Formats: sequence, C-alpha cells, structure tokens
Amino acid sequence: MIEKRTAIKLSDGRELVYFDESPAEDRTRWQDSRQLPPPPPTSQLRYDPLVDEWVAVAAHRQTRTFLPPSDKCPLCPSTPDFASEIPAPDYDVVVFENQFPSFSDRVKPDEITELTNMVPVRPGIGRCEVVCFTSDHTSSFGALPPERIRTVVDALADRTEEMSAQPGVAQVFPFENRGIEIGVTLSHPHGQIYAYPGIPPRTAAMLEASRQHAERTGGRNLYADVLAAEQKAEIRVIGSNAHWTAYVPAAARWPFEVQLAPNRQVPDIPALTSQERDAFATLYLDVLKRFDALFGKPMPYIAAWHQAVIGEGRDLGYLHLQLFTIRRAADKLKYLAGSESAMGAFINDIVPEKAAQILRDAL
Repeated sequence: MIEKRTAIKLSDGRELVYFDESPAEDRTRWQDSRQLPPPPPTSQLRYDPLVDEWVAVAAHRQTRTFLPPSDKCPLCPSTPDFASEIPAPDYDVVVFENQFPSFSDRVKPDEITELTNMVPVRPGIGRCEVVCFTSDHTSSFGALPPERIRTVVDALADRTEEMSAQPGVAQVFPFENRGIEIGVTLSHPHGQIYAYPGIPPRTAAMLEASRQHAERTGGRNLYADVLAAEQKAEIRVIGSNAHWTAYVPAAARWPFEVQLAPNRQVPDIPALTSQERDAFATLYLDVLKRFDALFGKPMPYIAAWHQAVIGEGRDLGYLHLQLFTIRRAADKLKYLAGSESAMGAFINDIVPEKAAQILRDAL
C-alpha cells in the first residue's frame, strides 16, 4: 500500500513518480544528473480506410534501448558508476514517462493532415509510462510479496485517474510483457501504461458486442453474463476468492490464457475497493505460479488490463485482466502465422478445458 507519493522531473522534463511503502525517504534529494536531449515528438496516426483503424508511426522508437547488460539497465536504481532513469539508489515502485513513447503531448508544429484524400493524418496525442515493480533486477512480478502487488495496483489506479483526465485520451491500458520470447527489450521487472488517443480495435469490437448484448437483453452487461456463466459451469475456473474469479475463456485464442475478473462490475482499477485490491494480489500470484510451473521454467506472457473507455460506452465496460502466453509446450511457441497475422483468425492448439485442467494440476 502506498504511504508516500513523490513526483520529480528528469533532466529532459519527463515526469517520474515514486510510490513508497514507507514515508521516511525524501526522494527529492536525488536528482537526474544526466544531460538528455529533449524528448521526441509524438507519433503520427495514419488512418487505414480498408479496416477503419488508425495506425501509429513512431520512427523514434527504432533507437530504443535493447537488452543492455545488467550493470547498464535503465530501470535499476542509479549508482555512482551509472545514472539510470531512476535517480534514487533504491525504490519500491516507480512510474515515469517513457523516453521512447508511442504517444505523447509533444506535437510537431508542422504536422501534415493527410497523405491522400483517403488517408488522413493526425498526431498521436496521449501518454506512455513505464512502471517498475521492484528495484531488484533479478526478480519477477510473480516473486513479489502480496504487499508489493497491492502497491503496484494502487500505483496503476493513481496513473489511470491522472491519465484519464488528460485531453484526447480515450482509454488507459496498463500491461506487462514478460520474456524475450514476447519481445521484451528490458529484462528488469516492469510494465507499461498507454493512454490511447482513440479506441483500440479489440476494445471497439468488445464495445460493439456489449451494445448488441445490452439491446437483446434489456440492458444486461455482456461481461457480467459471461463471467456468471463461467462461474456456473466451473470446468474452466482456475481459482477464486470472495472478490475475484480466474478462468480460462471458453473461446481462448492462446495456448494458455486466463482472465481474472472482479465478482462485481467495476469500470477500472481506481474503482476497486481496498479489499478487492488485496484479494487480487493473492489470486494473481497463484495463477502466475501455475504458469511458471507448467514447464518448469519462467513463462513468457502478456498481462493486459482491460478498463472501461473514458467517453461514450463507459457504462459497458467491466474491468478484467487478460493473462496469456505464446508457449504451447516446453520447447514450442505459438507463432502468429498466416491465419492470425494476415486475417486475425486465431487457431488454438490446446482445448481450453484441457488447458484449465493442466493449470489446476500445475501446483
């Protein structure tokens, strides 16, 4: 749980926030000693009329840090020999604005407005932040104590509230990528938060399905009904407690995929009660331990928080965490090949009911 929140500015003007579990440390005494260039301008959003979607082009991300040695990790605390992104010599949880953001408020003054009369262009106004879960470079989210996970959840709630209030933001998306198989470029335990300037395609599809369900059922919430059906069926449920349920979706796309949902409808992380935040930590740790136990080695995964949109359609949202891996066997990965990458049509190699049983038996 957060006892102290301290915001500072890095040498290039980006914001960094310490979330401490103790009120004792004065974080302002540690200042960024680096001489950094100004942050890059925001990305360019280009409209694809063939699928009614916007694509972000962020060429500056091509130069982002890639798998540095541990003594040059930008997410570790600073030392006398190396100044990292975090000036303090130690920390609990830290959030800072990404040095190589996909979205930001730094708009180029001469930004073009179209490429052709079919492809308008607009700036990718939003925000991207990095969330460091621990100062221990060799740890992982699943190795954190429940108290630290509670601090992380509180930090995500803080950032969700602040980023949701920024002009032009349509949805706030916290997530964690783990493992080089997933494409992680920094091995230090961390996640990210994207404040999107528009509604992403998956959320748009979920919103449309939710609207149709509400029209058919007299206003019932789609995710609430799906969750209730899974709780009743039980066969795909991995674990539960008084506040949360973890289950494998009946139409899972990934070899091992679990969704963790609160047992009552809430729009986003800030809406969770203190008891719900504590209860999430214990259940999520159990699920992560099962993932790592499947093949006896750290499991690469993506953990994605689906929160309600900020504007129209917010009432249709139902907070849940989607956890999935691309590993389908000890020595095999699921690649997004022709059907998935080109057509968006997923083919799962493992029957979801079997995946649920394997996860239940993993510990």
